[in-house]
Amino acid sequence: MTAHQYPLLPTFADVASAAERLAPVAVRTPLLAVPKLDALTGGRIFVKPEPLQRTGSFKFRGAYNRISRIDAVDRAGGVVACSSGNHAQGVAAAATLLGMPSVIVMPKDAPALKKARTIAFGGEVIEYDRVTEDREAIALDIGQRRGAVYVPPYDDFHIIAGQGTVGLEIAEDLARLGLAPDYVLANASGGGLVSGIALAVKERFPHAHVLTAEPAGFDDHARSFRVGHRERNEQASGSFCDALLAPTPGKLTFEISSKLVGEGVVANDEEVARAVAFAFEELKIVVEPGGAVGLAAVLAGRLDLRGKTAAIVLSGGNVEAATFTQCLQIAGRA
Repeated sequence: MTAHQYPLLPTFADVASAAERLAPVAVRTPLLAVPKLDALTGGRIFVKPEPLQRTGSFKFRGAYNRISRIDAVDRAGGVVACSSGNHAQGVAAAATLLGMPSVIVMPKDAPALKKARTIAFGGEVIEYDRVTEDREAIALDIGQRRGAVYVPPYDDFHIIAGQGTVGLEIAEDLARLGLAPDYVLANASGGGLVSGIALAVKERFPHAHVLTAEPAGFDDHARSFRVGHRERNEQASGSFCDALLAPTPGKLTFEISSKLVGEGVVANDEEVARAVAFAFEELKIVVEPGGAVGLAAVLAGRLDLRGKTAAIVLSGGNVEAATFTQCLQIAGRA
């Protein structure tokens, strides 16, 4: 079945199908109780640590689900993708597992660690200037010349369904504990993760509130929810949450999230740094700034969680040592 034969938007059934496909290759990350957060908030708080996922972030889920569904006749040319890091690694690792070559168009100023890891996972990296060059134009040109299939970072049927397995696991694990979530917080850039999570969580727990978590000044989802259409961020950089700087919500992702999410919280860089330090000290987990915004919002008291059950997605852990040290210094821990 080719891509144009699929319905426009994925459903819960597509998330469940992705979970079956991912079961042999992806890590089913645990849902961790955090007594310290319970004490701080007066609620019952859990975290979903996707830094423990293959390639260090949730992005492997969507990438593998998408690439594994490419028809055999279209696999010879491999895949091409654009990414500043986490999607790059997910695509490279998934393609290698499936015996396909991959080319990743990455900005010259992307973290060196993410470039190195992308190459280590089997990807070929082509750099571009994010100020003067169009990364999608470069990727599409590579695709035409090499016969490579373009794998979008978030605005794709199977990417969204694959990321939704994070929410499916949260729902299943809470149900086993006899709990229903009042809130699920997911960090948002283009919106693939939060829209997929919403498909899964709202199927099982229709009264749960799924929220986006975004860096202050880059809260395009929260602003878009308020006005009812996709808003753009005024600037392309200015936060060390480099994983969450997409200019606007995706078209497909926003069609889902505007109906199933509709709410968002923000945290500034100082609050994010404190969350990174908290995860390190209390959870013994290394989280990158973009992976810690939801946790930062909770620690900053953006939600009243007294008597509530909440799950926070820590979405990635691919952080350079210098940035991690900076976070600890800001938080007064180094």
